[in-house]
Amino acid sequence: MRLLFLFGSLVIAAIAVAQTQKSSDVVPFITVDASVFVLNHVRVIDGTGTAVKEDQAIVVANGKIQSIGPAASVQIAQGAQLLERSGYTVIPGIVGMHDHLYYSNSMSVQLPGGPGGRIGEPGLFIAEIPYTAPRLYLAAGVTTMRTTGSLEPYTDLKIKSRIDANLMPGPSIDATAPYLEGAPTVFSQMHELTGPDDARRMVDYWAAEGMTSYKAYMNITREELGAAIQEAHAHKLKLTGHLCSVTWPEAVALGINDLEHGPVLTDTEFVADKRPDVCPTGGAASWAKQDLNGAAVQEMVHNLVAHHVAVTSTLPVFEAIVPGRPKLQRRTLDAMSAESTQSYLTARASVPLDSPMTALLRKEMDFEVTFAKAGGLLLAGPDPTGNGGVLPGFGDQREIELLVEAGFTPAQAIQIATENGAVYLGQQDRIGTVAPGKQADLVLIKGDPSKNIDEIENVETVFKAGIGYDSKKLIDSVRGQVGIR
Repeated sequence: MRLLFLFGSLVIAAIAVAQTQKSSDVVPFITVDASVFVLNHVRVIDGTGTAVKEDQAIVVANGKIQSIGPAASVQIAQGAQLLERSGYTVIPGIVGMHDHLYYSNSMSVQLPGGPGGRIGEPGLFIAEIPYTAPRLYLAAGVTTMRTTGSLEPYTDLKIKSRIDANLMPGPSIDATAPYLEGAPTVFSQMHELTGPDDARRMVDYWAAEGMTSYKAYMNITREELGAAIQEAHAHKLKLTGHLCSVTWPEAVALGINDLEHGPVLTDTEFVADKRPDVCPTGGAASWAKQDLNGAAVQEMVHNLVAHHVAVTSTLPVFEAIVPGRPKLQRRTLDAMSAESTQSYLTARASVPLDSPMTALLRKEMDFEVTFAKAGGLLLAGPDPTGNGGVLPGFGDQREIELLVEAGFTPAQAIQIATENGAVYLGQQDRIGTVAPGKQADLVLIKGDPSKNIDEIENVETVFKAGIGYDSKKLIDSVRGQVGIR
């Protein structure tokens, strides 16, 4: 008993020493901070798309996965912290590939006088949420994220550096530079490119400032996009795009690495009166007429796969403009500020019951299944831009649920949201799957999402490099503040 007490005291002392190296803004959320621990009797969905493994033991040592195997045969090192979690599931940390650190209340983007009204000067201004967003991402199981377009770039870089220094809780961040946007833009915080030289200048400047990826936006020209892609690749960095003025085939020919949202709302190649370098109306309507098994779409899918261009699925942002969806959740409304809640509920109620988005959401889902089956690299992210139905973290979980609705198995949907993102980022040897030697980025879930994907929301603990964070405490810490800070 004396030896046991002494051992326990040493473990407590070791944890205390480790915690002193972290900020007081981080320590209150930590529940596991042991050099060696075991998640025992857990179910494992490893992120590779393969079948679930039951009754496993995961041994973590010094922030990395040391071994995985049947709980009955695991060798538990003396001094390891044993976490008995029968009935729980472990998945890899989510790699969010279309996440943001800003929020725009839905009401703030309504045009005065209705759809035909004008936006007042100087244009739409979007608020950063540097306090609440990182906490919600981590709480939901997002351990790595791409910001996929920045409006407050120096704030994004500061968040990244402070998280890396253990001064605040949050995921590891692939910081995307400010939007590469052409004229005219409705956003007051976006620079309007003046030509290809300006595009190169932007890429070079933000690479020097520490940004690690780029995003082209709706009004960029082909010449500007081509220049930006070449310059990004010269820095060995990747560029994605939410396009409109440039069609998907044009962007593929220019060497783009990734295309956001899927084609139904962003690929304008089928618009009959499309003019070069001009964003047309009717892109979604043109896609509504397309047969996914027809020659034109199949050629486009083959083109994407042949050129290794990824597609980022953002189904939650589609769902937000479908009548009656998503199902209202108390956790979502509790997280938002009163103004944000009112804004969201107003926007939700204004979606017409006969919205064409109901059919277009299904078409986008079917395209994504088609693309993945053809060998395309499908990525996942919610695009939480300011509709209360799509919040940081919660939206990443909803994306996985919607991928299952689209037709993927739960294991495949989790693979899209974990391993595929790691592959795109070139970090598959370090993160993205539950495997020996990988960084211990793990999500501990109460229940079995392989049978009921909704249980992916039942996160208890999120491990980032072997440090366990309490999901509930992180969520509680932002209650009533999303949309404000």
